[in-house]
Amino acid sequence: MSALTKLRPWLAAILGLIFTGFGHIYLRRWRRAAMWVLLVLAVAALFVPSGTLEALDAAETMSPSEFTSVLTELLPLLAVSFASVLDAFVIGFRQAAEAQAARSAVDDADDSVAAVSDPDSDAVTCPECGREVDADLDFCHWCTTRLDEPTDD
Repeated sequence: MSALTKLRPWLAAILGLIFTGFGHIYLRRWRRAAMWVLLVLAVAALFVPSGTLEALDAAETMSPSEFTSVLTELLPLLAVSFASVLDAFVIGFRQAAEAQAARSAVDDADDSVAAVSDPDSDAVTCPECGREVDADLDFCHWCTTRLDEPTDD
């Protein structure tokens, strides 16, 4: 796996921690991001008392017991947000695994094509990309490398 592919699930989770749905937007799952945002808004409207949000909005100093009660009242909202972060991580991990599998399949296909090539044919192998090229051509039609000039390695 490439470094970016390995980082993708973690970056999606971190973005999901910043704001619900950002991780899904990063993964280009637009409808899923909208669903999570709407779910958080619905949970906030249905299960979190309005006084709790007002106490947080006022940004006043709270005693530890008040903070604990506010945190307890915000638990449903925090649970849905955590589920969103976990979902973004899992989707990112699956996308990374699918990308790795696709990359492996392409590499395997390239290896099998190289193994099947006939040594008696009029084809020439490109020194740059390794694919077969018609011997009448002066360049590789796959990677545009000139074949009549020596390549610098």
